[in-house]
Amino acid sequence: MKFKQYLLTAILMLSLNGVFAQVSLQNLRCELLQNPLGIDVLQPRLSWEITSGQRDLKQTAYQVLVASCMDKLNEKDADVWNSGKVKSAESIYNTYTGPGLKSKNKYYWKVKVYTSQGDSEWSAAAFWSMGLLHYKDWEGRWIGFDRFFPSDNEAEGRLSARYFRKEFSTDKTVASATAYIMGMGLYELYIDGEKIGDQVLAPAPTDYTKNIKYNTLDVTAQLKQGKHAIGIVLGNGRFFAMRQAKPYKIKTFGFPKLLVQLVIKYTDGSTASIKTDESWKCTAEGPILANNEYDGEKYDARKEFKGWDQPDFKDKEWLKAEYVQEPGGTYEAQMNQGMKVMKNISPVAITKRPNGNYILDFGQNFAGWVKFNVKGAKGTTVSLQFAESLEKSGDLFRTNLRDAKATDTYTLRGAGTETWAPRFTYHGFRYVELIGYPGIPQKSDFTGCLVYDDLKTAGTFESSNALLNQIFKNSWWGIASNYKGMPVDCPQRNERQPWLGDRTVSAYGESFLFDNTALYKKWLSDIRYAQKEDGAIPDVAPAFWKYYSDNVTWPATLLFVADMLYQQTGDITVIQENYPAVKKWMAYMKDRYMNNEGIMTKDSYGDWCEPPVTAEDGKGVNADQKHPSALIATAYYHHLATMMIRYSTLTGNEADGTAYTALASALKKSFNLKFYNEKGFYGENKLTDNLLPLYFEMVDEANKAKVVQQICSIIEEKNNGHLSTGIIGTNFLMRTLTENGRADLAYRIATQKTYPSWGYMIENGATAIWELWNGNTAAPKMNSQNHVMMLGDLLVWYYENLAGIKAATPGFKKIEMKPELIKGLDAVNASYNSVHGVIKSNWTKSATAFKWNMSIPANTSATIRIPAKSVLKVKESGKKAMEVKGIKFIKMESNRAVFELASGTYSFVAEQ
Repeated sequence: MKFKQYLLTAILMLSLNGVFAQVSLQNLRCELLQNPLGIDVLQPRLSWEITSGQRDLKQTAYQVLVASCMDKLNEKDADVWNSGKVKSAESIYNTYTGPGLKSKNKYYWKVKVYTSQGDSEWSAAAFWSMGLLHYKDWEGRWIGFDRFFPSDNEAEGRLSARYFRKEFSTDKTVASATAYIMGMGLYELYIDGEKIGDQVLAPAPTDYTKNIKYNTLDVTAQLKQGKHAIGIVLGNGRFFAMRQAKPYKIKTFGFPKLLVQLVIKYTDGSTASIKTDESWKCTAEGPILANNEYDGEKYDARKEFKGWDQPDFKDKEWLKAEYVQEPGGTYEAQMNQGMKVMKNISPVAITKRPNGNYILDFGQNFAGWVKFNVKGAKGTTVSLQFAESLEKSGDLFRTNLRDAKATDTYTLRGAGTETWAPRFTYHGFRYVELIGYPGIPQKSDFTGCLVYDDLKTAGTFESSNALLNQIFKNSWWGIASNYKGMPVDCPQRNERQPWLGDRTVSAYGESFLFDNTALYKKWLSDIRYAQKEDGAIPDVAPAFWKYYSDNVTWPATLLFVADMLYQQTGDITVIQENYPAVKKWMAYMKDRYMNNEGIMTKDSYGDWCEPPVTAEDGKGVNADQKHPSALIATAYYHHLATMMIRYSTLTGNEADGTAYTALASALKKSFNLKFYNEKGFYGENKLTDNLLPLYFEMVDEANKAKVVQQICSIIEEKNNGHLSTGIIGTNFLMRTLTENGRADLAYRIATQKTYPSWGYMIENGATAIWELWNGNTAAPKMNSQNHVMMLGDLLVWYYENLAGIKAATPGFKKIEMKPELIKGLDAVNASYNSVHGVIKSNWTKSATAFKWNMSIPANTSATIRIPAKSVLKVKESGKKAMEVKGIKFIKMESNRAVFELASGTYSFVAEQ
């Protein structure tokens, strides 16, 4: 009898283990960040991914535990919050509703889910910690020196780095130690000679008079019992502006300054705080002689002070730190990822020049710096000059840098092999000229360091077309290079500004390649902070350049990017946070610039950077020419009004929705009266003039076919299969063609190798994306070789229309999958890591079959449209698709079988 009981128990345990094994949890996130330190969200939202080897998994409930330490993270002892079993199908954005969270505390959490396939086990533990939530929590004061030092180059606007140090002791066993730091403009933190963290160029840039980001760093491992020293180096960053000759245009914030608080908790329960005050020592006479973002860094290793960031250093010659004025902005936790060296790149060639210098070729245009080894006599100076391309002579082409010096210099201490890389600058480059390098340089002595925000790669894409694949690769490098705590336009010249118009739609495409949610949420905050009291929004935000030109297309980015974040991540708070700012701006523009005919009269840039008819036509021509267009302004404003109709409902502003509905209707009518020509085109019959009203659904149904025909005629006949759009038209080009039955024409544009096209850039040596369609002939004044604005909606088209991965509902809870069948494109293999998990689409087609393998994340579903003449021709894993579990046939539609799929992995074959 006992044996039977043991046997039944064993069978039951094995059965339960089988259930648990089918449902597991991963990628726990707090505010979509993994184990974030020092957040300032009082009710953070928790998310997780569910995985299962079985199809049709749906979450029905969850339970979250939160505890003050790992030992208490169980159902019995959880001392902060036990949610209990919560009935919910949502695995993202589940709000913490426990007791109030406290400054400086760390919280551990885990989750268990209940599903249609059984319960999961408890997840592995994750954590978050709270930052300093109140102004009074900052015990120290700002220190620095609000003046020039003799070592500063005042004429060039380049300061030497400021070095700060403080010694202290820990006389008890340390349980935890956390540093909270605001180092303006950039900082590096050291304890006992060890650099803390792998972040670089920290913190993220902001308008420091509006808000300042602080970083939180765990330094527990560095603080054993005994004597210690903190060392901090400050660089200029955006705080002490790179150029200050035009204060009416360029914003600067003062001299570098510092606020730090090191909070130590001992095992006996007591605490200590090391804070910035007048007891700190400082000098500007260190080895970093000059630094700024445009011009580079000068370093003299002979001036190094060995052990300055360690205990017992003799700092009698150092100055006593001075209290300085606060920058003025609100203190905020940095909730976007910091920058890091994300990839190391080796040079592919080293060429000696007739003048004795050497040129390194890294084979790729990217943003960052060079780390190198050198051995030579004391006092030898090595200079590195950076450029994106070469002149025909083989010399560096640096004219397009404008007045940015883009030069790093290193003076040797003369002690064996020395290794160096800059700290407070970055460059956009492929080529580097070595000047004064002792000996013969070897490839192994040089490493290119690609620097961008620490974002996970979210998507992959590969097709049967090699050119599409190379464009994708170039796009990846261009996007990565221009993530610098904010999305900047270019990484090389004396600009590097976060122009709003560059990212209106390209941000959408970028989101398929990078997990850029936190970056763009931060940027939307930058834009809101830059908004004036009357509602005006600038063209650049943060407003380091004070451009408030009152156009529609650049500020519209605020709503476009908020919309993108909501669609891609399902986070409604993005809309709620930005709705008031958009509403205020739209009223401002309407009151000032809408005439009695209902036309938005104010525009600044028109279809910025339209391509010249031929590349030779644009030879030597400056591209920064403005062609304002009331058509573009009015079309955009109408589209924004239609977006606000939807978002007024979602945010509980139904009365606004009524007003926006009336506004959109009036705008459509006035737009057509003003700009529609009975011959079937809009405005001047430019491609963009016709694309916008068609995509924005402003064309009367009776005229739609005519407008589509005009667009196709322009592309096929006038342009010989090429585009002719600037930044505005390119934002909507590929999707407009595809949605109106001409995916073939979009594909023809995408795969062109002649001017103007993305392929033309590659044929002419581009390894990123050019700023201009004729980047090889235009005047160098505005001619970046590493830009993203001309990507438009290309990458969106790659994923949504070629791969067939599109959010049917916000956050990909429901997925729409409909790959376009285009002659000449025989295969696409893509993936996208959504907030719910990885979506995969891998299809191939031949004359006899369409084969499609896909993965749908747990707790989601998909509607797919597979090419087939009959549903009976569609099989999944060798069986008739209609008869397979997890698959529901809906209907036949235009030679496609429409199915609803539950979550899981599928392998379809449709006979053709």
